[in-house]
Amino acid sequence: MIDLADAFDTSAHERTDEGLIDRLRNDPLTRVVQIAGDQAPIAGGTIAFADPADVASDATWAFLGRDRAGQAYLLAVFGGEAPDPARGEWTSYRTIGASLDGLESSLFVSGLALGRWLADSPFCPRCGSATTITMAGWARRCASCGREHFPRTDPAVIVAITNRDRTKLLLGANAAWKGEMFSCFAGFVEAGESAELTVHRELLEETGVEVDNLTYITSQAWPFPRSLMLGYHATIVDEQTVKPDGEEIIESRWFSREEIGRGLAGELDVRLPGGASVAHHLIRTWYDEK
Repeated sequence: MIDLADAFDTSAHERTDEGLIDRLRNDPLTRVVQIAGDQAPIAGGTIAFADPADVASDATWAFLGRDRAGQAYLLAVFGGEAPDPARGEWTSYRTIGASLDGLESSLFVSGLALGRWLADSPFCPRCGSATTITMAGWARRCASCGREHFPRTDPAVIVAITNRDRTKLLLGANAAWKGEMFSCFAGFVEAGESAELTVHRELLEETGVEVDNLTYITSQAWPFPRSLMLGYHATIVDEQTVKPDGEEIIESRWFSREEIGRGLAGELDVRLPGGASVAHHLIRTWYDEK
């Protein structure tokens, strides 16, 4: 999980400066995060920041912010084929995210979330007209109807379920994973719902259980494509009611602390979520309890 003490400053007050991006692109000290799809160039286990002059000409630009020392970071997004980076190799956040420090993880996640919106939403959702990028990449204005649009974030919940004495953890295998990975249960918040109501609804739908002792643990921006994951621990009311829906969740399984330990070490018969995810953090938090 990202340590906020190491995270960058979005420096939102600078976004109204219409000449900001051009000025930073002409500053050789500016660092550029390049994004293509869900990937950024990585070299030696860290982001391979580019110099502005080395970025391909067809990029879409935005201002990400500054680090604690005032260093400026720009985003360069490629909607088509990714160019060959001057340094590093294109790598996904899922692959490298767990090994990045707080600053680079924050930059990568913000770059993905903003970059996908810039690449995928060039037209006004109200009238269909082309939009113009404003606010240093953080807004779009429709030239036809005048509407202003901003990057969208979809809230979702994710829950690690324990038995009554917290000695076992219930995880589920999503159909998309073909039973090869077990993780926490998750779902999107629907219109009119609170996050807590979503937890109860999703768990009943996916695995037939009721829970109590719902405890908020942490949140995570997860830009696949634009989620904000709200992470919880909860206690099952009745272990006998576990029944996966067979469509989204094809199997539910109880894991002991010893099994989770082996899973975190990569020694279990199935995989657990990768270290970059909030699911991993929820599982690890339970595993590390005294």
